[in-house]
Amino acid sequence: MTPSSGRPPGRHTVVRPLFVLTILSSAFLLFLVQPMVARMALPRLGGAPAVWNSAMLVYQALLLGGYGYAHWLGRFEPRLQGRVHLGVLLISGLWLPIGLGAMQPGPGAQPALWVPWLFVLSIGPLFFAVSAQSPLLQRWFSLSSKGQDPYALYAASNLGSFAGLIAYPLLVEPAIALTGQRVLWSSGYILVGLLVALCAGTLPRDRPLQAATTVTSPPPGRKRVAHWILLAFVPSGLMLATSTYITTDIVAMPLLWVIPLGLYLLSYTIAFARDRTAADIQTRIAPVAILLFGGILVSGMPGMPYLGAIMALALLFLVSVSLHTGLYRLRPEPDRLTGFYLAMAFGGALGGVFSALVAPLLFDWTYEYPILILAAGVLTPHAYLFAPLQRMWEARARPRRLSLAIVAIAMVGLIGAVIAFPGSGDTPSTLQQTALLIVVAVGVLAIGMPAAFGMALGAALVAFGGYQAIAISLEPGARTRSYFGIYTVHDAPGERQLAHGTTVHGTQLRGSPARERTPTAYYVPGSGVGQAMQGLPALYGPHARVGVVGLGTGTLACYARPGQDWRFYEIDPAIVRIARDTGQFTFLSRCLPHPAILVGDARLSIAAARPVSLDLLALDAFSSDSVPMHLLTREAFASYARALSPRGLLLVHISNRFLDLEPVVAAAAKAGGWQAVTLFYTPATPIRDAATMSQWIALSRDAATIRVLKARNPAWQPTRGRPGLVAWSDGYSTILPLVKGL
Repeated sequence: MTPSSGRPPGRHTVVRPLFVLTILSSAFLLFLVQPMVARMALPRLGGAPAVWNSAMLVYQALLLGGYGYAHWLGRFEPRLQGRVHLGVLLISGLWLPIGLGAMQPGPGAQPALWVPWLFVLSIGPLFFAVSAQSPLLQRWFSLSSKGQDPYALYAASNLGSFAGLIAYPLLVEPAIALTGQRVLWSSGYILVGLLVALCAGTLPRDRPLQAATTVTSPPPGRKRVAHWILLAFVPSGLMLATSTYITTDIVAMPLLWVIPLGLYLLSYTIAFARDRTAADIQTRIAPVAILLFGGILVSGMPGMPYLGAIMALALLFLVSVSLHTGLYRLRPEPDRLTGFYLAMAFGGALGGVFSALVAPLLFDWTYEYPILILAAGVLTPHAYLFAPLQRMWEARARPRRLSLAIVAIAMVGLIGAVIAFPGSGDTPSTLQQTALLIVVAVGVLAIGMPAAFGMALGAALVAFGGYQAIAISLEPGARTRSYFGIYTVHDAPGERQLAHGTTVHGTQLRGSPARERTPTAYYVPGSGVGQAMQGLPALYGPHARVGVVGLGTGTLACYARPGQDWRFYEIDPAIVRIARDTGQFTFLSRCLPHPAILVGDARLSIAAARPVSLDLLALDAFSSDSVPMHLLTREAFASYARALSPRGLLLVHISNRFLDLEPVVAAAAKAGGWQAVTLFYTPATPIRDAATMSQWIALSRDAATIRVLKARNPAWQPTRGRPGLVAWSDGYSTILPLVKGL
């Protein structure tokens, strides 16, 4: 260090820890706010996993804006950069304490529009200011430390991001109500502002403007910038596509979409670390994993959902590490650091747009998943497995083109064999097994040659199950995709089913008109809701007023009787079309030809309804097996009580493969003064009329109403609570104590 620098000896020993702490804290704060604000939005916007994808898109757009601002700020003298950014932090602080704006969407508001609008106006300035600090502080570190490599700080940034994201569901949400979370985050923002001020104080005072802003390294070409964008685009898009894929086609477990984002962030920590061992090993094995896991996962693995989810997450992590390692290997000199991160943020935002906005409009299935897997296979850094293979692929141009043509023809032939000679049931034929082994073998031999490897990977994606997805897409009306999910209508002997991902949402018997009017699945006469519907005349007379949250196939309409007043609450217009307009299911047309259907979030619609306008309200609004938290809070139950008559009956469907929801409904009942009983229905053996096991809770503020239900069927039992479990509210909820097996 030269005497003219004006810095005391040993200052570098202070500078690096200070910058690491500041970047870690900023990233922790940035990714703590993401699930927290999404949680705040549930009572207003509903609880579909797609709301999370929309929120992620907003975050990526704000991140791009923050990186653009950091890049622009780099043209000024270092001390001026510090003053400007501290000013931005102070102005953004006007939005403290953090929270959502007072805007209230109407019952028919579309989350795809309201999530971006509400989030940008509510937290946009705060998120923008904090998001700019990762590239900006790395640039400042390079200036303050006399040119030390700042890229390792990006690993620290993403480690902080990962910690913030995981801390929310594991530590913050279970322990602190939303009011306390707002105070915690706002205090963290003030602390980070002070740390940024200390970092700004380390910037050189004596560096002229021209010397501070002069860029000496050669500029990257357009191809290099495009390569950066593509390498950032694929992992970002794949992260959201994996979230949609595993919650739709493998395991629809709530909060599972947090894990892909956490792994995506953790991959940066490995890819940008100083020690290159872990990144290089994972990058080398990534093509093999993409070839093996990618093809298998396209089949959906219906018989092994948990193993499929683990494989999908492992594949996402390996792809992210390998492509982010490719970014690290192509990084520019520190004087062009902010432009590099701006290109990365642009690619990440494009990936979010593709998976969250474009794919749902273009595709009726999660086709974005295999498309991005194929792109990852081509873009991941390839290293030849064996020297003889390298010599073969690096031969003269004409033999190389001939080899590629042979590979392409062979792959097409093998795909044809797989499709033309299927096995019986889920067991592939011998020819299919042989063809699939050849595809995998060619792919392994082609590692190191992206074009040939891409052909083999594409063949694997189609042959392992992609052709089945395409076949369903070619059937008119068989599959529908909306903002809220992917719905498949398929026929079995004597019946037709509607599935949301892997969860059946309705079954109709086929044949005679009487069979088609028979309630099935969770709604058979012996189920909890079936018992309540049959008791309507005795409880409320011939003019009972009935509300049903969640239309499904319209099965419950076949309990309607002349003189009764029925209304359905359904958030997804696609479900309305399937149940009412397409003719695929005839429950409504045969049993209730002109139903009143209110499209929009049920909680908002019920809150806007007239008081005492219902006698019975059935709550059956799961998105696959995802829990609508905002429909199970004390505030929601108070809204139901307002809409129901004093003797009214609330039926809550709590059948779930992953969560035990009985204790949380019991806690809400106790907090709201409801009487509650539970009926667990198990169909007789052999199962008749497509009956399904179900668990319903009946609640009423009138004890006599509950006594009538129990007199009709003694199987109703007192609802089971759990000591110490607090009722959910709009300010506090957690699913961790409810996960089965934990």
